[in-house]
Amino acid sequence: MKHDLFSIGEVARLFHISISTLRYYDKEELVKPEYTDAETGYRYYSTQQFEALNTIRYLRALNAPLPQIREFLQNRQIDTIQTLLLRQRNEIIAHQEELRKMQRKIDNRIAQIEDAVTAQLDVIALRRFGPRKIALLKRSFGTPEMGSLELYIRQLEENDQNTAIFLGKIGIGLAQKTLEEHSYQTYDLIFLLLDEEDQHTGNTAWLPEETCLVLRFRGSHESAPAQYQKMMSYIEEHSYRVCGFSKEITLIDYGFTNDQSEFVTEIQIPVEDLSAPLP
Repeated sequence: MKHDLFSIGEVARLFHISISTLRYYDKEELVKPEYTDAETGYRYYSTQQFEALNTIRYLRALNAPLPQIREFLQNRQIDTIQTLLLRQRNEIIAHQEELRKMQRKIDNRIAQIEDAVTAQLDVIALRRFGPRKIALLKRSFGTPEMGSLELYIRQLEENDQNTAIFLGKIGIGLAQKTLEEHSYQTYDLIFLLLDEEDQHTGNTAWLPEETCLVLRFRGSHESAPAQYQKMMSYIEEHSYRVCGFSKEITLIDYGFTNDQSEFVTEIQIPVEDLSAPLP
């Protein structure tokens, strides 16, 4: 009888699966061997099991769950396989969309790094920003050190599992009143600037279009007070008025390099021109 059968090792090689997987299929009653030697316990398969193994391999390649595969093998009907394939197609479509989102996030991060390493530093410039989606947490805290913002970031994420993994920009800021008082040692808020594809379940809002004075400098948050002072002096000298909270974002930090001399931080301060004629 055995000359018409294939050993479990032979079947494993033919279908490029492990012996332990075939034993698991037997245990879960997906594919049982044609014959099991009572003395040795060796399993043997006939070509009758090959079709079932091919079906399993095909459906597993589509990531179909084993319980659904078992249900189909035990009750082979056209509508059953149609339902199973439709379900897997929908899951694949959803997964493809997640991968596209992930690619856009990676593209954003690459663009952020390229922009940061080629940016002109220590120059104050006006820049117009369109509406931006933001998650905001108002907290008073001192100059953050490495890792000290993680607790606040977790609070901003709330129940999100994936939002912050690929976040483009996490920042901190000073309220308008704090800026006007020239107090630069204690921050008032932490925020996430969300990309279009971010599905954030916490409290979010849209920042209106705003014109900001922007300054990029070499260093991190501990170097920011002197930069704020420089920007506020510029604001007073050029007849601007602060009209919102600052956005202080580390474009290059420990997330990218251990070399602190390569850190780059950007400060944005919303302003309006007091010398401009009224519309």
